[in-house]
Amino acid sequence: MTPYEGYVYAYPHKTAYRPLDPRPALSEVWAGERAGALYVHIPFCEMRCGFCNLFTRTGAPEGLIGAYLDALERQARAVRAALDGPRFTTAAFGGGTPTYLDARELTRLFDLTEQAMGVGLREIPLSVETSPATATPDRLAVLAERGASRISIGVQSFVDAEARAAVRPQKRAEVEAALDAIRASGIATLNIDLIYGIDGQTPDSWSHSLEAALTWRPEELYLYPLYVRPLTGLGRQDRAWDDQRMELYRLGRDHLLDAGYDQVSMRMFRLPGPPGPPGTTESADYCCQTDGMVGLGCGARSYTSALHHSFEYAVGARHVRTIIDDYVRRDDFGVANVGFALDEEERRRRHLIQSLLRTEGLSRDLYRSRFGTDVLDDYPLLERFPGWLTADASAVRPTPDGLAHSDAIGPALFSPRVRALMEGYAAC
Repeated sequence: MTPYEGYVYAYPHKTAYRPLDPRPALSEVWAGERAGALYVHIPFCEMRCGFCNLFTRTGAPEGLIGAYLDALERQARAVRAALDGPRFTTAAFGGGTPTYLDARELTRLFDLTEQAMGVGLREIPLSVETSPATATPDRLAVLAERGASRISIGVQSFVDAEARAAVRPQKRAEVEAALDAIRASGIATLNIDLIYGIDGQTPDSWSHSLEAALTWRPEELYLYPLYVRPLTGLGRQDRAWDDQRMELYRLGRDHLLDAGYDQVSMRMFRLPGPPGPPGTTESADYCCQTDGMVGLGCGARSYTSALHHSFEYAVGARHVRTIIDDYVRRDDFGVANVGFALDEEERRRRHLIQSLLRTEGLSRDLYRSRFGTDVLDDYPLLERFPGWLTADASAVRPTPDGLAHSDAIGPALFSPRVRALMEGYAAC
C-alpha cells in the first residue's frame, strides 16, 4: 500500500458530489443544524503553481472581482436568511489567494461578510491565506485591523531552484520581505506551508528550508508531500514524486519536534499552548465532527449533518473560468445545487476519518454518544491497520507510523458508494 494514496482534508471529496434534483431550499437543509464555522472562498491567484489542484484561476479581467464580490454578497444574504440564528465560532478566508484582492477590495470583503452574515470577525478566530507576492503592508493592515488572528502563507521552499522546479517562480528575498511584513502587522498566529518531494530536493536542502522557516518562529507549520495530479502543471510534465518523500517527512517531523513543536496531524505542527489558543481557527466551541460549516463563494462547500453541498467543481483552467462566470451571474442562492447526502453509515465514516487523522485520535465516548455503538465493534480498525493504530478505553489513536501513513488510512476508509462516485466523476 502506497503511503500517499490521497490527501483527505474532507469526506467525501467533491468529486463524489452530484447535481441535486430537486434542489432543496437552504432553509430546509439547515433546519435544526448548528452552523459553527464560516468559510469564504476567493478563487483568484497571481500565478498557478505547478503543484496546485485548487479551484482557482490566474488573474482577473477588469470588473470580475467587483462582480464576484457582488455575487458573494447576494449569496451571503440568501444564506443568512436560511439559517436559524447562526452563531459562528470560527471563520476562514481561503482560495485561491484572498490577498489577491487589494486593500480596498479586502475592506469590502470584510464589510459584506460581517453585515450580510451578522458575524463579528474581531470576536472569533479568523484565518486568512496569503502568498509572498500579495502579503503587502497595506493588505496586512486591513487584515490586522479587521480581526484576522491567523495568517497562512504558502512558501513551499526557501531554495529558489526548488521554487522554480515546483513552478512557483518566487525569490527568497520576496518571501522574507513578506514574512517580515506579517510579523510587523501584529497578527497573532503565523503559519508557514512547506512542501517536500520537489524535484531535486535533498535532505540537506529540506533541512535548510525548515531552518529558514524557524527563523520567524511561526506558531504553526504545515509540511505537505508533493502530489502530482494529471490536471496540474507538474502532472502535465509527467514528473514523479521524489522516491525519498517518506524519508523527508520523517526528517521534517523530527526536526520540528526537536525544535519544540507538537505534532497535531501528519501535516500540522504547532507550538505548545492551551487548546484553541487565540489566533488559531480551532475554537473551543467548535467541533468539526458534529458542527456544520457555511461556505460562501463558488468553490466553497457547506456541511450539515445530512447534506454536504456546493457548486460545480473543476481544476482545469477553462472549466474553472466557466464556473466563476456562471457564479457572478447567479441570483438563485437560496437552494443547494450540487452535493452529497449522508446516511447513517456515511456519517459514521466521516466522523471516523476526521478523528483518526489527528494525533489525539477518536474519542470512543463521543462516537458512542453520537451513534450508540463502539467504533471498534463497527470497524475492525486494529486488525485492518496493524501497527498504525492503538486503542485504550477512551480513544483510538494513530501511532507515529500511523500518522506517517495518514494518506493511506483515510482513503482506505472510504465507502464503496463514495469510491464509485469518485471513479465515475474521473471518467466523465
